[in-house]
Amino acid sequence: MSRSPLILSAFLMNTTSHIIGGAWRRPEAQQHRFNELQHWVSLVQRLESSGFDIAFFADVVGLYGDHEGGWASHVRRGLQIPANDPLVLISALAAVTDRIGLALTSSVIQAHPFAFARQLSTLDHLSGGRVGWNVVTSASENAHRNFGSDGLAEHDDRYDWAEEYLEVCYKLWEGSWEDGALVQDKHLEHDRGRGLHGDPDKVAKIEHTGARYRVEGPHLSAPSPQRTPFLFQAGSSSRGRDVAARHAEATFSMAPRRDIAAAHAKDVRERAARAGRRPEDVKFIQGLSFVVGSTEAEARARAEDLDNSLDIHALIAHTAGSLGVDVGHLPIDAPLDDLEHTEGAQGHLSELRAMAPNGRVTLRDLAHFRAHATRIVGTPDQIADELEAWQDAGIDGINVINSTIPGSYDEFIDHVLPVLRSRGLARTAEEEQTRRPTSLRARVTGADRLPDSHPAAAYRGAFGHLSATSTETPKQQLLAGRGL
Repeated sequence: MSRSPLILSAFLMNTTSHIIGGAWRRPEAQQHRFNELQHWVSLVQRLESSGFDIAFFADVVGLYGDHEGGWASHVRRGLQIPANDPLVLISALAAVTDRIGLALTSSVIQAHPFAFARQLSTLDHLSGGRVGWNVVTSASENAHRNFGSDGLAEHDDRYDWAEEYLEVCYKLWEGSWEDGALVQDKHLEHDRGRGLHGDPDKVAKIEHTGARYRVEGPHLSAPSPQRTPFLFQAGSSSRGRDVAARHAEATFSMAPRRDIAAAHAKDVRERAARAGRRPEDVKFIQGLSFVVGSTEAEARARAEDLDNSLDIHALIAHTAGSLGVDVGHLPIDAPLDDLEHTEGAQGHLSELRAMAPNGRVTLRDLAHFRAHATRIVGTPDQIADELEAWQDAGIDGINVINSTIPGSYDEFIDHVLPVLRSRGLARTAEEEQTRRPTSLRARVTGADRLPDSHPAAAYRGAFGHLSATSTETPKQQLLAGRGL
């Protein structure tokens, strides 16, 4: 059968230990250099030249829940601390790349939407439209306290917050400026002098008043190539799926099995259709790691060698910490029957229960979930076989998880990618090199702007009554008011 190219994303974070806890200690690993710009420049330029569509940077704005009695364990193990701001890093990477999409996670708790919308518009301008935003609500108690809250808001309340945040951003990105508002004509005669910079009929305030935000506007950035950056969302709870169905253009999945991924994709696409969108408007990108060998035996041996270098408690702390529970002192095979009471990442818990025998989750299962459940081990052809099966399950792309940087990506590019190209699962090197630079949205969907079926489109042209000229006081009225 004819295959469509997979969306190829690299799953990154500006920290030492991201997903595969402990692998940073391997002698070939270079992710401890995360503070060095050249470390990232070299990696992302290699990804771009090899045809990757996206360099996606995850982020956190707080510690995971306590492990082994406190947060000292996170510091000892490097569990996403320290972690730097991906927006700043992506700004630098935009200057040394011209085709690869640059996406980042930013939580609604960490920046006011007016300021954040301006930052992303600026970055979209400077990158030529290559910016993507992964919308998250943060499931960490510490993250919420870092931004002035008493603790973690309830699960559904966080999504209410996210939807208002998105509404403000949409109004600014899509509604505040009409196309053609930025004129910059140096020679046009105008009644107030020579040249017209902007058309005040086409620039408006938004006057948003909601439960959390009051934003007058206007947006201080003119429309960028995409206007709204390409939108990602990763929620897997029922409410998270609703938000993804209404807003996401791509959703990140860490499903531990293909059948779970297929059911998730089918469900979200059905919800998208009920929300008035086309089901195919939501792309699914599955997180997977790879251990490659020239034979299956070699691949298995390499996987065993990798397992021997992992930090099992870092893996457990990552998952249990996202659920808001400290299980660090429990026996390794103890059942964790009370996890359902957490307000943390409920989608993770559902996936764990689906993976575990009889729905019972143990501490060992938590470590397995991080290290093995989304890992494919085999020869390049065996890995390609698996990726075909994932595509048949409804997955549109893969988010390549690294054990080591740059090694995990070098192995994928050098050994797996040629086989994917031969099967039509990736564009050929020649196709990639001859493609002109485009926006990230055009790279994925073929269009620079959101379709009319997306909720953001409702704000296009919605604020004409609040344009700059609509409230302008006529000259004669001003003079009369001054007695002239």
